[in-house]
Amino acid sequence: MTPTRKRKPARTSTARPAPRTTHGLRRLLIAVFTAGVVALQATSCATPPGAGPAQARPPAAPSTSTSTPTSAATPDAFASCPEHFAGGVAPVTPAAPSLRALCFDAFAVLHSGATRTPVYVAERLNRRTLQAGDGLKRTDRFYADARLPRGERAELADYKGSGWSRGHMAPAGDMGTPETMAQSFSLANMVPQDPKQNSGPWAKIEEDTRRYVMRARGDVYVITGPVFAPGAQRIGPGGVAVPSHLFKLVFDPATGKRWAHWQQNAPTAQVGRPISYAELVH
Repeated sequence: MTPTRKRKPARTSTARPAPRTTHGLRRLLIAVFTAGVVALQATSCATPPGAGPAQARPPAAPSTSTSTPTSAATPDAFASCPEHFAGGVAPVTPAAPSLRALCFDAFAVLHSGATRTPVYVAERLNRRTLQAGDGLKRTDRFYADARLPRGERAELADYKGSGWSRGHMAPAGDMGTPETMAQSFSLANMVPQDPKQNSGPWAKIEEDTRRYVMRARGDVYVITGPVFAPGAQRIGPGGVAVPSHLFKLVFDPATGKRWAHWQQNAPTAQVGRPISYAELVH
């Protein structure tokens, strides 16, 4: 979840350009990292207790109502929305319990029923989309995603009184239409996030990413997600897992530039320098 964005003059990106590599190597690096995230979720977070209570939710919904159950995220798991991934191919991730591919109009979610959060969220951003959404009013109408089984999804009651904010992985500030703005408030796109980290250093990373996109020549692909420590804290009746860290991967195919952000999910988190994929994986 991010505050309403204000456009600032373009400035030189703080991201360090890396040598151009083949699409195969880029996909391998992303696949290796996301595979690690899935494996960590599967081993450190046991299946949560029974479903929380039903919640009233606004009609929402993506024009593509995909909810594909899968034990492993294969390239065809997101066959309904390949446009959200560089080259039209999603990262291949290993088998883990209760994985589901969800397609939204502006982003795609690989969702884990074990943690009741995304494993990752993928977006394709460009200047045209951000300009279209400039000044778009936030809806702030969070809702449980009815496409997910009750025993796998987060509910509004899970976050209520928890002290954790409902943190967007695909930020509301990236959305270009009222429909995609509304969809971004699905709890399938959320993780429990420290309020100070969410509105401070993480919001700056999101805004810096948008600034880069505004200067880019074409589409920029972003993958964002949580990482869980062993024995992760759980919140709410449904036991939504709280991540220890968040990551954001950015790739610009027009220039070959790619970088990553890695940040602790804590009130003391600070904005660090962008790092390379290799640093992130290792």
